[in-house]
Amino acid sequence: MAGFDVSKIDRDTWLRSVFPEWGTYLNEKIDQTVVPEGKFSMWWLGCTGVWLKTPADANITVDYWTQRGRDKLQREPYEEVKDTQIVRMTGSTGRPAFLRCSPQVLDPFAITKLDAVLSTHIHRDHICPYVAASACKNTDAVFIGPSMACDIWESWGVPKSRIVRVKPGDEYRIKDTTIKALESFDRTILITPPPLGDLKGKLLDMDERAVNYLITTPAGSVYHSGDSHFSNSYFKHGRDHNIDICFVSYGQNGPGITDKVPASDCLRIAQNLRAKQLVPIHWDLWSAQMPDPHELVMLHEFNKHWMKFNLFIWKVGGQLTWPDDRDVLWYNYPKDDEDFYTNEPNWPFPTFL
Repeated sequence: MAGFDVSKIDRDTWLRSVFPEWGTYLNEKIDQTVVPEGKFSMWWLGCTGVWLKTPADANITVDYWTQRGRDKLQREPYEEVKDTQIVRMTGSTGRPAFLRCSPQVLDPFAITKLDAVLSTHIHRDHICPYVAASACKNTDAVFIGPSMACDIWESWGVPKSRIVRVKPGDEYRIKDTTIKALESFDRTILITPPPLGDLKGKLLDMDERAVNYLITTPAGSVYHSGDSHFSNSYFKHGRDHNIDICFVSYGQNGPGITDKVPASDCLRIAQNLRAKQLVPIHWDLWSAQMPDPHELVMLHEFNKHWMKFNLFIWKVGGQLTWPDDRDVLWYNYPKDDEDFYTNEPNWPFPTFL
């Protein structure tokens, strides 16, 4: 531990030394991954953030977000938060302690290749100014999202020429991959500002605020539902499209609130979409909504005699390759033990360990 001089260490030194927690490890991993024909690979970036890479080297992120939630014990003044969606939904006097629980596994400013930045909707944990800044400065990526998400990017200085506004039914092609916008079922987005003030009697336009995505590669398809709740209309999406993997925002709702998708509805969504694999996301992020995924595993096991899809419990920063991981239930980080015993171990005697 030599080499430190405490007189020269300050908070900024600490932040630069240890943040993001994974440094550029995952950036390098993604850059160096060559995806074989007949497959595609994805990495979970936390929350609903996903990086997708294809054999044609299409690199696409969805909902990549690098910020944090609550950072002080003291609640914000009611007047500052009274129009936020959780306060509107619950009639509370302030926002609960939404503390970020998952690490930052990717350095946005170390990204070298990126073709598209997608946002499913306008909630602040699904659209990120730091990702936008890095993508604008270091890549030629386009920004794809519903109209109000595009308004946000434009207000941050993203050039209009790089923004692609989509509504349900629109398609956009990137190399060997097609991105199709579909209807969102995120009812929380309909009580999210703007507008401010009383919402009674007002019906807002979902399509301006949120979309779901069907991302189709030569090897298979991914359905990203953003923060959508359960809807009967998933059945139509499943009937109209061939879906291999579906992402659903799983979480535990406390009393008096319905924001995340509970375990039983996660299963219903995958069943209605006729997906081959259900991958719950978002459950890693917020302290106030974090579930135990064993609940989902138990319900899936109980019902899989008529729910004909597999379940995959991911970990943040982990890689999922389709179709290789189709039958995997629990993700495990690599043990990185391939070169063990290449050299003779340096220990006092053979039976030391």
